[in-house]
Amino acid sequence: MEFRDHVYELLNTIDACQCYFNIVVNFDFTKNYLDLITTYASVILMLSRIDDKKAIVGMYNCAHEFSNGCSDPSYPRLGQMIVEYEHPLKKLTEEFGPHTKAVTEALLSLQQVYPRRNLPAEQWRSVQLLSLLGTPTNLLSPASCDTMACEYLPIEVMERWIILGFLLCHNSLNTNTASQELWKMALRSGLYITLTRDEVLNIHKLSEEHFDGMKGYNKRIADIKECKEHTIINCGGVHREKRLFLRNALKELTKVLEDEPALLGPKALFVFMALSFSRDEVLWLVRHSENIPKTKTPEDYSDSHMAELLFYMERLRALLNRYNYILQRYHLQYLSQFDALILNDTIQSIYVCPEEESVLMTSFVSALSALTLKQLDSGEEFDLRALRLDWLRLQAYTSVGKATLALKDFPDLARIMNMTQFHTKMMDSMEELLQETAELSILCFYPRVFEKMFSQSSEDSSMQRYLMAFPMVCARFSQSTHHMCPEEMVLMEKQSLKLCVKFLEEIAEHLCSVVLEISAEQSNLHEQLLPKHCAETISAARNKKLKKPVPKKGEVPKEKPGTESHRKDRAVVTNMDKMHLTLTELCTSYSMCSDFTVFKHIIVPSEFLISQLEHRLSKIFVRMANYNPNTQDILRPSELLSGIHAYITSLNTLSRYINVDIPRLLRSVLLQQTQPLDSQGVQTITTLYTNWYLEGLLRQASSSLIAHCPTMHCFINQNVENEQNFKAEQFSDICELRALAELIGPYGLKFLGENLMWHITSQVGELKKLVFENMDVLVQMKANFDKPEMMSSLQKRLTGCESVLKRMTIIGVILSFRTMTLEALEEVTDYNTHCPFLMGPIESLRNFMAMDSDIKVAISVYELASAAGLHCNIDPALVTIKLFPLLSGHQNNVHCLATAINHLSAAMFTVQNKSIEQHLREFLQVASSTLLQLGQNVDKVEVKNRDSVYLLLDMIVEESPFLSQDVLESCFPYVLLRNAYREVHRTFIHTMG
Repeated sequence: MEFRDHVYELLNTIDACQCYFNIVVNFDFTKNYLDLITTYASVILMLSRIDDKKAIVGMYNCAHEFSNGCSDPSYPRLGQMIVEYEHPLKKLTEEFGPHTKAVTEALLSLQQVYPRRNLPAEQWRSVQLLSLLGTPTNLLSPASCDTMACEYLPIEVMERWIILGFLLCHNSLNTNTASQELWKMALRSGLYITLTRDEVLNIHKLSEEHFDGMKGYNKRIADIKECKEHTIINCGGVHREKRLFLRNALKELTKVLEDEPALLGPKALFVFMALSFSRDEVLWLVRHSENIPKTKTPEDYSDSHMAELLFYMERLRALLNRYNYILQRYHLQYLSQFDALILNDTIQSIYVCPEEESVLMTSFVSALSALTLKQLDSGEEFDLRALRLDWLRLQAYTSVGKATLALKDFPDLARIMNMTQFHTKMMDSMEELLQETAELSILCFYPRVFEKMFSQSSEDSSMQRYLMAFPMVCARFSQSTHHMCPEEMVLMEKQSLKLCVKFLEEIAEHLCSVVLEISAEQSNLHEQLLPKHCAETISAARNKKLKKPVPKKGEVPKEKPGTESHRKDRAVVTNMDKMHLTLTELCTSYSMCSDFTVFKHIIVPSEFLISQLEHRLSKIFVRMANYNPNTQDILRPSELLSGIHAYITSLNTLSRYINVDIPRLLRSVLLQQTQPLDSQGVQTITTLYTNWYLEGLLRQASSSLIAHCPTMHCFINQNVENEQNFKAEQFSDICELRALAELIGPYGLKFLGENLMWHITSQVGELKKLVFENMDVLVQMKANFDKPEMMSSLQKRLTGCESVLKRMTIIGVILSFRTMTLEALEEVTDYNTHCPFLMGPIESLRNFMAMDSDIKVAISVYELASAAGLHCNIDPALVTIKLFPLLSGHQNNVHCLATAINHLSAAMFTVQNKSIEQHLREFLQVASSTLLQLGQNVDKVEVKNRDSVYLLLDMIVEESPFLSQDVLESCFPYVLLRNAYREVHRTFIHTMG
């Protein structure tokens, strides 16, 4: 109500003063008047669209009565107003009848501006609009005209003035031909105008309904129908051509200004005109995209090249902000050395000038003359808003009917002051001017249209380099908020971030797909160079040398690696060429900016790409392993490592296109692969290879289907009827284990070792049961090891001996494999560089361990030593699996018993805090006594493989850091070992020969 009262009071005052309106002369005065009219009409029309407005007003009055004990005094008037405006246009027309003369005068002044701004693209091209290169001789001349502010006035604003203005004051349409022409021109420009945000008015429907039933308006209704038909047939194509022209014009303008930013000074007006024209076309398309009429050319209402137009709008904005100092410096000198002088001469030529107007104009000259470059160089901020406010005040003083100094009689003064006002805005109101000419925050209220524009642009390969403009536009959405409605701030922030993140994720996903597709192709090419593929080439060369028959007809010879690079015609475009072109285009979009801000959130586009690459690379590396848990198939570690190296090499080239930290990305991905699960909770290469080596290799080795070969440092397949589906040596030789160590690293091997220790724990548990069953016999054997007859009888009382040997062999196989992996890790990793605090002498560390009596401290020191790459006599992994609760009182891999006995005994006695050397001596004495009895036994069954068992005892001593040959010779004659070596060697020769 108060707003309505103030509006009508002001309108009545303006009519009483007989104010003069002309957009060319008193631009600010006329613009504010027309804005007042359209704003008031928009508020009333919006109010009429609220279906429950009566109920809302009634609820408000009830709430006021409950809170204050009485009704709102303005409630009766408010209720009456809602009833009166049930048909808003009819009521508004009645109220604006007295103001028809002033409104019509203001609207007709647009004849000097609107028709020129509403020209088709063909005429823009003919006059080379917005081109700096069209007239090279004028390249340094300042862009200036008699209607400076009108040149970048949004055409949408003018059309809203015309349509709503003539709806409210329609009498002039029947009496003034000029009004009819201006009105029909606006009706032909489109189907909708913006009421507010995403609320639009169907101008033809609204006008026809308004004039329907009025006497003397049949002709106007016919004009409306004719304009609507013309709009549906032609308007879409006209605006499509305008967008095409503007894309090329903005591209040229941007390139020239990027090369010569100093031209921003004299040609600033061109930039704001270009931004305003482009904004008009974007908003026109947005308004009409959601309400496409029935037309034969619906494609005119969609634009797959919108990204380019938005991109160059953003580039021009960026240029203005980046070179703001150039603009200020140029226009400061313009204001002080030209505008001030010519304004002073114009004022002096005015023969009659009232005192108040004279003071205002004199202050203009003084303020402009006081500007100096020293102020600019010192970083002083300029504030010329007072000068512009005084100019508006002067327009009001000189535009009333009885003014002594009538501004319309002094057009030169108006022209100079309008030009000066534009120059002052270059000094302190750049953002305000940009918001007026390039503000696209309305896209926030059209998310479907905005997303459709992005989707169409992303599908066009020529637009991919401009896609970053879409998320950057989201940074402008904060300009559509209003301090009088703070509650919508959160909702708009969420909407802006949602759209921005959606666009960035789709751009990153597209680029990520291209990068990984290129990497996959490079990996495939690299895979062709693996040694396993050379057999066919060697065979073909050999057959050629032996002159064997050539392949039959129809049999296509296999292409050699590298043939894909042979090209006879450069015009032939390969798939790889297309992918690299797409890669270049998408990476170019990332060069648009490194970061931007959306509602105080700093957005870094490259981080979205890094996140996508990290997520998808992890999946690719796991998929490359080709692990099948059902068939226990998996890729050899060396082949997987080769493929990953090919990916890494290809990915490193991405840094040439875009500023991203690829090494950081690869470290993150590969480090996750050394853990059991990655950041997404998915199994990694470490888990796959751990499962395979445990279930595929070691389980068969435990069943003697695969044998450990110490000489070759690998596992090999046995010659059995059921041939394994893989060759053990191809997965366990030195090269493969080095590749495995490089793939899963120390953390991965730690996880593998923990799983190995778990299996050893289960075997030790079974051994514990056997020990309990034979406890009495074992105690007696330990006490009577020097009595052969008693030892022989006690030995026969032992049960489960085969099970003990089998389980100890399994433990030995597992420990042998673990030793092989650690040796491979030691060869590919220099631990000392990672643990400089553990680079002391090994002996001092061992002495410290021997001196410490606390078992927990000893275990921790062992673990530190192992982590530092130092060899420990006691396996820390075996110690930490807590064996003490379990201990209370060549084809069959039996050679692994030595490893099992040494490691297990050292770990067990460490846990029990007992002397390892003393107890191993006792074990050696008992074992020697038992073995010496085999030499006196003539039973072929008992002496089977006796010599091999002798050598096993020698292996135990040789591998043990706590026993020596002197200790062995004290209880077992060396001559037996020498004879055993000779017999085993002879058997081996006989078997092989």
